[in-house]
Amino acid sequence: MRFASYNIQYGRGRDGEFNLERIAAAVAGADVIALQEVERFWQRSGMCDQPRAIADILHDYHWVYGAGVDLDASSRDEGGRLRNRRRQFGNMLLSRTPILSSRNHLLPKYASLGPMSVQRSALEGVIETGQGLLRVYSVHLTHLCAETRMPQVERLLEIHRQAPVEGAAISGRGLKEEWIREGAPAELPVDAILMGDFNMEPDSEEYVRMAGPVSPYGGRITNPWGFVDAWVAAGNSELDGITADIEGRDVRLDYCFVSAALAGRITAAGIDTEAAGSDHQPIWVEIDLD
Repeated sequence: MRFASYNIQYGRGRDGEFNLERIAAAVAGADVIALQEVERFWQRSGMCDQPRAIADILHDYHWVYGAGVDLDASSRDEGGRLRNRRRQFGNMLLSRTPILSSRNHLLPKYASLGPMSVQRSALEGVIETGQGLLRVYSVHLTHLCAETRMPQVERLLEIHRQAPVEGAAISGRGLKEEWIREGAPAELPVDAILMGDFNMEPDSEEYVRMAGPVSPYGGRITNPWGFVDAWVAAGNSELDGITADIEGRDVRLDYCFVSAALAGRITAAGIDTEAAGSDHQPIWVEIDLD
C-alpha cells in the first residue's frame, strides 16, 4: 500500500496562487492520503469548502475531516434567513477503502500573547488492509517551539497506547440492535501510522521521544509500543531529506511514523521535490500490507 502526506497550506502554492487541482494531482494514486492545513470558508481561500472540493476531485476516495480551529462564519441572505456556517482549519484523511471509524483529537495548546498560537489536532481513521485493521492519523503539531510541541507528542503517544483499551466507538454486551443495525463499529487496532507536519527536526528532543534514543551499541532504541521513522527504515539518513524551510533553511518537518511491528514491511519512502502547490513537499511511503 502507498501512503502519502501533504501539508497543503490551504491550497496556496509557492507562486501565491490557490489551486486544489495541483494539490490533488500530487497525491493521487496513493491508497491512503493525509492532508494538513485544509480549511473551510475562509476569505483568504475564496470561502471554499476545501474538504468537499478535494473530495470532489479525488472522487474515488472515502474521506473524513477534523477541525482544530472551529469558528463562526454564519451570515444572512438578502431575505434575512440565517446561513449557519463554520470557519474551520484542520486535517483530512482519504482512503481507497472505507474509513470504518474516525475520531478527531485536539492536542494540548499554549495561549500566546506574542507569536500566533493555533489549535492543532490529530485526525484518526480505521481502515482495512490485507493484514487486518490499521489506525492511520493525519497530524499537525505546533510551529511555536519544542516546549509547546513536546506535550503534543506525549498526547499522541498516549492516544496510541489507549486506543486498544478504549475499544470501538460503540461496544459492550449491552449493545441494542438499533445501534448496530447498519453494522458494528470496528475495534481500535494496536498498530498505527502517524503522518503529517510535525514541525520538528530529526535532531530534536521531540523526534527522540517519537523514534527513541540513540545507543552507541546499535542505533535507536525502539520500544515495541513505539514508532519508527519510515524514511529511515526505507534506507535514508535521518538528517537527509527536505520537506519545507524555516526562514530559508532547508529542513525535514514532515514524517510518517509507523508502529514498530510494521517497520520491517516498509519497502520505500520518498519526497516529491517537484510539487509546488504548497510551502511543504508531499511525502510518500510504501508498506507491504497485502
